[in-house]
Amino acid sequence: MNKILKAQFFVDDLSEDQKNVITNINDYIKQGLDQNLHSVAVIQGAAGTGKSVVLMELVRQYMTDQRYKTALVVNHPELYKAYQDLGESIPNMNVKSIRRPTALINDAQKNHKKYDIIFVDEAHLLYSKSEPYAHYRGENQLTDLMNLAKVVVVVYDFAQVFQSKMYWDQELLFKTIGNHPYKMFDMNFQYRMVASDKQVAWMDDLTAQKPLTSFPNNSDFEFKMFNTAGGLFEEIKSKNKEVGMSRVVATSGFPRIDGRHNVEMDTFSLPWDEWDPQRTHWAKREGSITQVGTIYTLQGFDLNYVGMIIGPSFGYDPETDSMTIIPEKYSHKEIFKKRKDRQFSKKEYQDFIANVLNVLMKRGKYGLYLTAYDDDLRARLMELNQGES
Repeated sequence: MNKILKAQFFVDDLSEDQKNVITNINDYIKQGLDQNLHSVAVIQGAAGTGKSVVLMELVRQYMTDQRYKTALVVNHPELYKAYQDLGESIPNMNVKSIRRPTALINDAQKNHKKYDIIFVDEAHLLYSKSEPYAHYRGENQLTDLMNLAKVVVVVYDFAQVFQSKMYWDQELLFKTIGNHPYKMFDMNFQYRMVASDKQVAWMDDLTAQKPLTSFPNNSDFEFKMFNTAGGLFEEIKSKNKEVGMSRVVATSGFPRIDGRHNVEMDTFSLPWDEWDPQRTHWAKREGSITQVGTIYTLQGFDLNYVGMIIGPSFGYDPETDSMTIIPEKYSHKEIFKKRKDRQFSKKEYQDFIANVLNVLMKRGKYGLYLTAYDDDLRARLMELNQGES
């Protein structure tokens, strides 16, 4: 694999499972190009299963072949910058064909452009409603992309849906595809983390508000529970000096104190991550060790170690011995935007918030350091996991 691909995805080569998926998608793409029925290939899998690695290998094959009119789109600003860097490192790749979806759709519709293949990473971030503020006036970006291409290859993870304007589930996906041909390509293997299946299941059970248990100790994946965010930060700084790419992340809900909207807990006080037009994405900027990462800077990125601060919108219920999710305390109101075409229940909003925590916890390849803002939740997790002060 290309060195830049290795640096982005922390892998040395494609696995046999990934190679098989690529072979099968290649067969489907060729069939779709011949039929020209606006077909869709859906790569589906949870966080860390190697979906983006597979997509980028397909991108490398087709977007460097002059026979095809192609594009790669991603609606995540930090990931967009990373893919531009990747594109520049791949011989014969036209970096200008890597676009944000709104920009590509508006340009293609205005100039009557058509494509053979459009690749979409993090397709669960496509708008499924009009978003005039972001200059998108259509009704569904996947519909528009399908109309522009003979084949659309999309990566979906429905457990990474966090906002109403980007709401997707399987029902909406199939409704959007309609009568067009499609095929699902499932990826069920965990590649990002060296964690065991039981350890990954523990993270899933935590965010699903199931009864709490101690973290399984059955792999080389390093888990530590901290009583203070300050102690967690010191450990993350140490890991960052030792192996690099180690960062503190948090979920929303921290109150403003004296006009500051920092993440503040015990001795810890750092600002949230900041959008920056510089080309280097947040995860790889040295200065980001003194900021707190969010889903908006880290979705789709890998770290070596992640220090996770579970924010105030998560509490503890002693009767069920489980973590609870409190949407009223979630301060990032973007997820609660109203839609004309559907209403969201409290449970669905809880799912959005749970998804944020789940994805952030799984950013670290080698370890997860954890603490919680809520005293009762933190105490129970400490009790179960004999954490550090």
